[in-house]
Amino acid sequence: MSDVDDNVPAGRGRPLRIPRSRGAIGGLAVLLLGVWGALIPFLGPSINFAFTPDEPWVWTAARGWLEVLPGVAAIIGGVLMLVSRNRLVASFGAWLAVAAGFWFVIGPVLAEPLGIGHVGDPVATSDWKRAVLQLTYFYGLGALILFFAAASLGRLSVRSARDIAFARREVDARAAAGADRQHHVADEPRPDGPASWADPGTEPQPNDRGLHRN
Repeated sequence: MSDVDDNVPAGRGRPLRIPRSRGAIGGLAVLLLGVWGALIPFLGPSINFAFTPDEPWVWTAARGWLEVLPGVAAIIGGVLMLVSRNRLVASFGAWLAVAAGFWFVIGPVLAEPLGIGHVGDPVATSDWKRAVLQLTYFYGLGALILFFAAASLGRLSVRSARDIAFARREVDARAAAGADRQHHVADEPRPDGPASWADPGTEPQPNDRGLHRN
Protein backbone atom coordinates (compact mmCIF):
# COMPACT_ATOMS: atom_id res chain seq x y z
CA MET A 1 0.00 0.00 0.00
CA SER A 2 1.42 3.41 -0.96
CA ASP A 3 2.18 5.96 1.74
CA VAL A 4 0.76 8.68 -0.52
CA ASP A 5 -2.95 9.31 -0.60
CA ASP A 6 -4.09 8.82 -4.18
CA ASN A 7 -7.26 10.78 -3.43
CA VAL A 8 -5.46 14.05 -2.80
CA PRO A 9 -7.37 16.74 -4.70
CA ALA A 10 -5.46 17.71 -7.83
CA GLY A 11 -6.14 21.41 -7.36
CA ARG A 12 -4.44 21.55 -3.97
CA GLY A 13 -1.09 23.33 -4.06
CA ARG A 14 0.82 24.78 -6.97
CA PRO A 15 0.92 22.37 -9.92
CA LEU A 16 4.42 23.47 -11.01
CA ARG A 17 6.04 22.53 -7.69
CA ILE A 18 7.85 19.18 -7.65
CA PRO A 19 10.23 17.46 -5.24
CA ARG A 20 13.90 17.72 -6.20
CA SER A 21 14.11 13.95 -6.46
CA ARG A 22 11.82 14.10 -9.52
CA GLY A 23 14.68 14.79 -11.94
CA ALA A 24 17.65 14.04 -9.68
CA ILE A 25 18.84 10.74 -11.19
CA GLY A 26 18.56 11.88 -14.80
CA GLY A 27 20.00 15.28 -13.96
CA LEU A 28 23.04 13.82 -12.24
CA ALA A 29 23.67 11.41 -15.11
CA VAL A 30 23.37 14.18 -17.71
CA LEU A 31 25.63 16.45 -15.65
CA LEU A 32 28.40 13.84 -15.42
CA LEU A 33 28.11 12.95 -19.11
CA GLY A 34 28.30 16.63 -20.03
CA VAL A 35 31.47 17.06 -17.95
CA TRP A 36 32.97 14.08 -19.76
CA GLY A 37 32.01 15.41 -23.20
CA ALA A 38 33.40 18.90 -22.54
CA LEU A 39 36.71 17.81 -20.97
CA ILE A 40 37.69 14.55 -22.70
CA PRO A 41 39.01 16.24 -25.89
CA PHE A 42 41.53 18.13 -23.75
CA LEU A 43 42.40 15.32 -21.31
CA GLY A 44 42.20 12.34 -23.69
CA PRO A 45 45.52 12.98 -25.47
CA SER A 46 47.35 12.61 -22.14
CA ILE A 47 46.21 8.97 -21.92
CA ASN A 48 46.46 8.18 -25.64
CA PHE A 49 42.69 8.31 -26.04
CA ALA A 50 41.93 11.10 -28.48
CA PHE A 51 41.09 12.44 -31.89
CA THR A 52 43.60 14.53 -33.78
CA PRO A 53 45.13 16.88 -32.88
CA ASP A 54 46.31 14.50 -30.18
CA GLU A 55 47.77 17.15 -27.88
CA PRO A 56 46.23 18.05 -24.49
CA TRP A 57 44.59 21.45 -23.98
CA VAL A 58 44.69 22.44 -27.63
CA TRP A 59 41.69 24.51 -28.70
CA THR A 60 40.19 24.15 -32.16
CA ALA A 61 36.96 25.46 -33.63
CA ALA A 62 35.69 21.90 -34.11
CA ARG A 63 36.32 21.04 -30.46
CA GLY A 64 34.52 24.18 -29.38
CA TRP A 65 31.45 23.60 -31.55
CA LEU A 66 31.19 19.82 -31.43
CA GLU A 67 32.35 18.94 -27.91
CA VAL A 68 32.62 21.91 -25.54
CA LEU A 69 29.36 23.57 -26.60
CA PRO A 70 27.12 20.48 -26.23
CA GLY A 71 29.02 19.44 -23.11
CA VAL A 72 28.36 22.78 -21.41
CA ALA A 73 24.70 22.66 -22.52
CA ALA A 74 24.36 19.20 -20.98
CA ILE A 75 25.99 20.44 -17.75
CA ILE A 76 23.56 23.36 -17.47
CA GLY A 77 20.60 21.14 -18.29
CA GLY A 78 21.71 18.54 -15.76
CA VAL A 79 22.08 21.13 -13.00
CA LEU A 80 18.59 22.52 -13.69
CA MET A 81 17.11 19.03 -13.61
CA LEU A 82 19.02 18.17 -10.44
CA VAL A 83 18.26 21.17 -8.23
CA SER A 84 15.05 22.79 -9.48
CA ARG A 85 11.72 22.37 -7.69
CA ASN A 86 9.85 24.03 -10.55
CA ARG A 87 8.44 21.74 -13.23
CA LEU A 88 8.99 24.25 -16.06
CA VAL A 89 12.60 24.97 -15.10
CA ALA A 90 13.45 21.27 -14.74
CA SER A 91 11.72 20.52 -18.07
CA PHE A 92 13.71 23.29 -19.76
CA GLY A 93 16.88 21.69 -18.42
CA ALA A 94 15.80 18.33 -19.81
CA TRP A 95 15.08 19.80 -23.25
CA LEU A 96 18.48 21.53 -23.18
CA ALA A 97 20.05 18.16 -22.45
CA VAL A 98 18.09 16.60 -25.33
CA ALA A 99 19.50 19.25 -27.68
CA ALA A 100 23.02 18.61 -26.37
CA GLY A 101 22.72 14.85 -26.86
CA PHE A 102 21.26 15.29 -30.32
CA TRP A 103 24.13 17.58 -31.32
CA PHE A 104 26.73 15.11 -30.04
CA VAL A 105 25.19 12.56 -32.43
CA ILE A 106 24.71 14.64 -35.57
CA GLY A 107 27.40 17.29 -35.09
CA PRO A 108 30.32 15.31 -36.51
CA VAL A 109 28.31 14.54 -39.64
CA LEU A 110 27.32 18.18 -40.20
CA ALA A 111 30.63 19.77 -39.20
CA GLU A 112 32.16 20.01 -42.65
CA PRO A 113 28.95 21.02 -44.52
CA LEU A 114 28.40 23.77 -41.92
CA GLY A 115 32.02 24.88 -42.15
CA ILE A 116 32.71 24.67 -38.41
CA GLY A 117 35.85 22.56 -38.72
CA HIS A 118 36.89 18.96 -38.94
CA VAL A 119 36.35 16.68 -35.97
CA GLY A 120 39.70 14.99 -36.53
CA ASP A 121 40.69 11.38 -36.94
CA PRO A 122 40.65 8.79 -34.16
CA VAL A 123 44.14 8.09 -32.86
CA ALA A 124 43.87 4.32 -33.05
CA THR A 125 45.67 1.38 -34.59
CA SER A 126 42.70 -0.99 -34.51
CA ASP A 127 39.10 -0.86 -35.63
CA TRP A 128 37.91 -1.62 -32.09
CA LYS A 129 39.66 1.37 -30.56
CA ARG A 130 38.43 3.57 -33.40
CA ALA A 131 34.87 2.46 -32.69
CA VAL A 132 35.28 3.03 -28.93
CA LEU A 133 36.61 6.54 -29.53
CA GLN A 134 33.72 7.44 -31.80
CA LEU A 135 31.19 6.07 -29.32
CA THR A 136 32.66 7.66 -26.19
CA TYR A 137 33.35 11.04 -27.80
CA PHE A 138 30.21 11.46 -29.88
CA TYR A 139 27.61 8.87 -30.84
CA GLY A 140 27.35 6.74 -27.70
CA LEU A 141 27.77 9.77 -25.44
CA GLY A 142 24.97 11.62 -27.22
CA ALA A 143 22.71 8.57 -27.11
CA LEU A 144 23.18 8.23 -23.33
CA ILE A 145 22.43 11.91 -22.76
CA LEU A 146 19.32 11.61 -24.92
CA PHE A 147 18.18 8.54 -22.96
CA PHE A 148 18.47 10.13 -19.52
CA ALA A 149 17.01 13.46 -20.67
CA ALA A 150 14.04 11.80 -22.37
CA ALA A 151 13.37 9.62 -19.33
CA SER A 152 13.39 12.70 -17.11
CA LEU A 153 11.05 14.52 -19.47
CA GLY A 154 8.61 11.63 -19.18
CA ARG A 155 8.71 11.82 -15.38
CA LEU A 156 8.38 15.60 -15.35
CA SER A 157 5.42 15.64 -17.74
CA VAL A 158 3.20 13.64 -15.38
CA ARG A 159 1.81 15.05 -12.14
CA SER A 160 1.80 12.05 -9.86
CA ALA A 161 0.11 11.58 -6.50
CA ARG A 162 3.50 12.12 -4.89
CA ASP A 163 3.82 15.53 -6.58
CA ILE A 164 0.33 16.52 -5.43
CA ALA A 165 1.09 15.44 -1.87
CA PHE A 166 4.34 17.41 -1.96
CA ALA A 167 2.51 20.57 -3.08
CA ARG A 168 -0.13 19.99 -0.41
CA ARG A 169 2.52 19.73 2.31
CA GLU A 170 4.04 23.03 1.15
CA VAL A 171 0.65 24.76 1.31
CA ASP A 172 -0.06 23.32 4.77
CA ALA A 173 3.39 24.33 6.01
CA ARG A 174 2.91 27.93 4.81
CA ALA A 175 -0.56 28.07 6.38
CA ALA A 176 0.77 26.73 9.70
CA ALA A 177 3.63 29.25 9.66
CA GLY A 178 1.19 32.11 9.04
CA ALA A 179 -1.08 30.94 11.85
CA ASP A 180 1.89 30.74 14.23
CA ARG A 181 2.92 34.31 13.39
CA GLN A 182 -0.60 35.64 13.97
CA HIS A 183 -0.86 33.78 17.29
CA HIS A 184 2.50 35.19 18.39
CA VAL A 185 1.46 38.77 17.55
CA ALA A 186 -1.86 38.34 19.36
CA ASP A 187 -0.12 37.09 22.51
CA GLU A 188 2.34 40.01 22.74
CA PRO A 189 1.53 42.46 25.60
CA ARG A 190 0.51 45.94 24.49
CA PRO A 191 2.78 48.73 25.78
CA ASP A 192 1.43 51.54 27.99
CA GLY A 193 0.60 54.56 25.89
CA PRO A 194 -2.07 57.02 24.92
CA ALA A 195 -5.77 56.34 25.10
CA SER A 196 -5.70 54.75 21.61
CA TRP A 197 -4.14 51.64 23.21
CA ALA A 198 -6.80 51.41 25.88
CA ASP A 199 -9.61 48.89 25.94
CA PRO A 200 -12.09 50.03 23.28
CA GLY A 201 -14.92 49.09 25.65
CA THR A 202 -13.84 51.64 28.28
CA GLU A 203 -15.48 55.07 27.99
CA PRO A 204 -13.32 58.14 28.84
CA GLN A 205 -14.30 59.88 32.11
CA PRO A 206 -15.38 63.56 32.01
CA ASN A 207 -13.18 66.23 33.58
CA ASP A 208 -14.69 67.21 36.96
CA ARG A 209 -13.10 70.68 36.88
CA GLY A 210 -14.73 71.48 33.61
CA LEU A 211 -18.14 70.55 35.02
CA HIS A 212 -17.76 72.85 38.08
CA ARG A 213 -16.80 75.82 35.86
CA ASN A 214 -20.09 75.51 34.02
